[in-house]
Amino acid sequence: MTARSTRRTTAKTRTTRLAAVAAIAVVGSVLLTACGDQTNSGSTKESGTPANSAPLFSKLPADIQKAGVIKVGTDATYAPMEFKEGSKVVGVDPDIAAALSKQLGVDFQFESGTFDTLLTALQSGRTNVVMSSMTDTKARQEGLDDKGQKVGTGVDFVDYFTASTGILVKKGNPENIKSLDDLCGKKLAVQRGTTYEQAAKDQAEKCKKDGKPALTFEAFPTDAEAQTRVKAGGAVADLNDSPVAAYIAKTAGGGNDFEAIANKTDAGLFGMAVDKKNTQLRDAIKEALDAAIKDGSYKAALDKWAAGDGAIPAAKINGGS
Repeated sequence: MTARSTRRTTAKTRTTRLAAVAAIAVVGSVLLTACGDQTNSGSTKESGTPANSAPLFSKLPADIQKAGVIKVGTDATYAPMEFKEGSKVVGVDPDIAAALSKQLGVDFQFESGTFDTLLTALQSGRTNVVMSSMTDTKARQEGLDDKGQKVGTGVDFVDYFTASTGILVKKGNPENIKSLDDLCGKKLAVQRGTTYEQAAKDQAEKCKKDGKPALTFEAFPTDAEAQTRVKAGGAVADLNDSPVAAYIAKTAGGGNDFEAIANKTDAGLFGMAVDKKNTQLRDAIKEALDAAIKDGSYKAALDKWAAGDGAIPAAKINGGS
């Protein structure tokens, strides 16, 4: 809103000057009225939302246009997808978000929390989106827990990446793990609340059904803790996403701590989770992702982190199974 200043005249001011000032004021008022639709003071005339020349800004909900920010919930402990450098969240997901920001004209503000609380924060309104290497599943879409019980309203996903299971083992692979079936009779470490906690449960059932030794596992608040357990020998493997396992194997201990085995037969989609009631935001993000795919900024974000194998050709809504 344009600031105004009021000038007062004293009793000694001549009437001729008063008349002149009044005349100028009238002329100025006419000019402002005539030009009102052509001037821009940083707000739209009707809604009071900031003016913005980004291609898809108008597709966003009015409250986000006004705020100029999309609040993103993430668990920034999952390099190279999302992790912290100092206080800043960096990685594949923030770089994809930066490409979307150019299309939408608002900032994506990442706020880190533990993975198993991200959907709760979304549905309580503390965040607008979850972007945290979250696998798009029917259970999450429908708000179901791992027992199939209804525990929430569910979310919609805008799918943006694909990844398979990565099995992270100690350097040299002393247990000769080549697939999930080789984990029967052994102990796993996984991150709590992820699809890999459920994968561990499913594999334990498969081992039992196949008449093999029992598989056991521990679930930790962060994947870093699961990695530590493997490194210390308290578990033979950590399950996570293939690009993450590959990155950890390449970087941890200068590449001397772990090896990664990719199970490419079970590729799944990562999605940005949005409240089901916020279809306008969901659709705007999908359109922005398609634009970023088309202009090459999406691919550039993936290639920066050697994650190009996870690229998708087009955005999808609720494409997970």
